[in-house]
Parts: sequence; structure tokens; C-alpha cells
Amino acid sequence: MTAGDFLAGMAASSRARAAAAKEITPESVLLERIKAMPPAAELRLSTGGFDLIAEMKLRSPALGALQRSTDAGAEVRIDAYADGGAAAISVLTEPSRFDGALEHLQHAAARLGTRGPSAIPAMRKDFLVEPYQVLEARAAGAGGVLLIVRMLSRDQLESLLEVALAQGLFVLLEAFDEPDIDAAMALLEPRRASMYTRTGGLRLLLGVNCRDLVSLQVIPDRFAALAPCLPTWIARVAESGVLSAADASAAAAAGYDLALVGGALMTHPMPQRLVEDMLQAGRAAHGRRPRAGLSRSV
Repeated sequence: MTAGDFLAGMAASSRARAAAAKEITPESVLLERIKAMPPAAELRLSTGGFDLIAEMKLRSPALGALQRSTDAGAEVRIDAYADGGAAAISVLTEPSRFDGALEHLQHAAARLGTRGPSAIPAMRKDFLVEPYQVLEARAAGAGGVLLIVRMLSRDQLESLLEVALAQGLFVLLEAFDEPDIDAAMALLEPRRASMYTRTGGLRLLLGVNCRDLVSLQVIPDRFAALAPCLPTWIARVAESGVLSAADASAAAAAGYDLALVGGALMTHPMPQRLVEDMLQAGRAAHGRRPRAGLSRSV
């Protein structure tokens, strides 16, 4: 199997799910639901220089089962992430390899919404291929979506990105190598002036995933190797491979502004403590390195 085979398979499965969902809930129905909803929660970075997107997922192809699906357990973990200081919560909705469901996103967004003005956004993490799925995320209460650059054509990325931004969602573009970064930058550069909402929310992020899609092994050196390719004016996210406070420190020292952490938090007995420790370590490392370009809002 190649990385292309894996992504092609996930894309085909995603298209089938979208087609089935449209049969049950047409796009027009989603749009009517969205009209009646309040604005999506915005992503706001701290002034500390390093932030965390904490992930909810029940299974990982690399790690196997991580947690049973129970509403009570999910609420406890969501609260722990938010109380620990996470800037957003990523929710896996892919069913075949991650045991995810759109209902998990809806539940997380509803739980976060009970926190009032301080609510942080939920982000749909999946192998999205159609604008309909972005609308699904918005209708489920999401504040953001992840798009995998390598899996989509330029036209597909443009289409999904435009729908997401029109719906008030932030977008994390995920890259695995330098060509992915170049493709992402072709989309991001023309939108540089609109990187923030009028109220200071962040709209665009660029992530580097250091997991090999064939072996599923983490390649930690990828963060440092690709960091020089990332412009300082975009929020840079280290994805996969951040397992400890030391890893968060290394990511921040390499130039990353956030880390997306899933498996380590899902398997930790005290996830709030790990969130806090990672943020403390990342912010300490950030304070020791030069910084330019990216403005932040409280």
C-alpha cells in the first residue's frame, strides 16, 4: 500500500458517506438548519505563544482502540481539555478506521456551548471531499474543519475552503511534505489579508503531519525539517507525534504555534494535567525563540 492508496481509499469511502447522507438530509435542509443557528465559535489563540488543539477519537489505525463510546466519558474528557486551556477540540467523525460519527461532533459542540462566552470551537476532523460535508460540520455545531491538501485537487480545495469561510468556520490545511506546503500556500497567500475575522478570530492555519501514511509510524524529525518552509505569518500546527511536554517544547522551539494532540491525551489518565503541562512547556520554549509576523488575540 502507498500513501496515495490509503488516501484514495479514504476519499472513496468519504464520497460514499456524503452521497448516503444527502439522500437522508438534502443540502437545502442543512442550510435551513444553519440559518437558525448562532454564529460558529471562533478560534482564538492565547498571548502565551503556543496553543493546543486537543483531540477526541475512539480509535487510531496506529494505536487501536483508545476509548469506549459513552456520552458521560466524552463529557468528562471535553471538560478536561477545555479546563486545561485547549484552544479548540478536534473530533474524529470518520467511522471505518476511527470509530467516529457526526453525532460525536454534535455532542462535543453542544457540550462546549454550555461554557457561554468563553466557549472554544469544535473542529471536524475527517477525510472531507465535498462542500456538503463542510455544511454537515457547521450544522452539527463545529467552528472549524480540517482539509487534507494531498487528498484533494486545487479546485476541490478552493471549493471546500470557500464554503467553510463563508460559514464562519476556521480551516486547518494539513500537509505532509514540501509539495503539500507549496500547494497550501497557493491557496493561503491570496487570502492572507482575511486571515482573521473582524472580531479577531483566526480563520486559517497550516499544519504539518509527521505520521507516515504507509507505515503509520511517526517521523518526529519532519517537524524541524519542514519548519523553514512555513511562513511566519500563518499559524503553524504540529500534528501527530506530540506525546509529551518535551515534545510540545520541541515543536514550539522549531517554530510551531500550536500542536494537535490526540492519542497521548486519549490514553492519559489525567488529560487536563497533560494539556496544562504541554502548554506550559510549549510557551516556555516559545519565549526563548525569535518571533515575527503572526499577530495573536486573547
